[in-house]
Amino acid sequence: METKPPTTGKYSLTYGAILGALSIIFALMLYSMDAHTSREPVNQIISVVMSATVIFFGIYGYKKANEGFLTLSEALKLGAGISLVSALLFIVYQLILTNFLDPDFASKVMDLQMAELIESGQLTAEEASQQKEMGMKFFWIGYPVILIISVISGLVIGLIAGLIMKKSRPAY
Repeated sequence: METKPPTTGKYSLTYGAILGALSIIFALMLYSMDAHTSREPVNQIISVVMSATVIFFGIYGYKKANEGFLTLSEALKLGAGISLVSALLFIVYQLILTNFLDPDFASKVMDLQMAELIESGQLTAEEASQQKEMGMKFFWIGYPVILIISVISGLVIGLIAGLIMKKSRPAY
């Protein structure tokens, strides 16, 4: 009796849920330290390393379950799928954060961005106020951007992992 090969969808859901949970835990940790509005590069670095690690483990787990074989297209599907599931979970967290945990989150983020622009001399206080007002109206656009950037980064990580780990089935 032949065994069914593993599906990329199952691994995408499993490892996407793991990555989403880790991302939410990291975000809650930042929130508890009142650093959730911080734009420190170390936070982005930690997120990217976390994503790359979970995606690599997801692709490796799939390859192991697939008798040691992996195609580049499977790795790309897994990278994008894991990132998509994770991003959807993180967007749900962001919606909870901005609507319940910290309703002033958008305003705080905009204030930080405007302060940086004023300090660098790129905007006057009046221009910053107008930009903040406009930015608040379109703050929701960040959610699809999170989704798009996550999937693209997942594709890149999947491509790298796929090139490293790919192994074709013998032709016989």
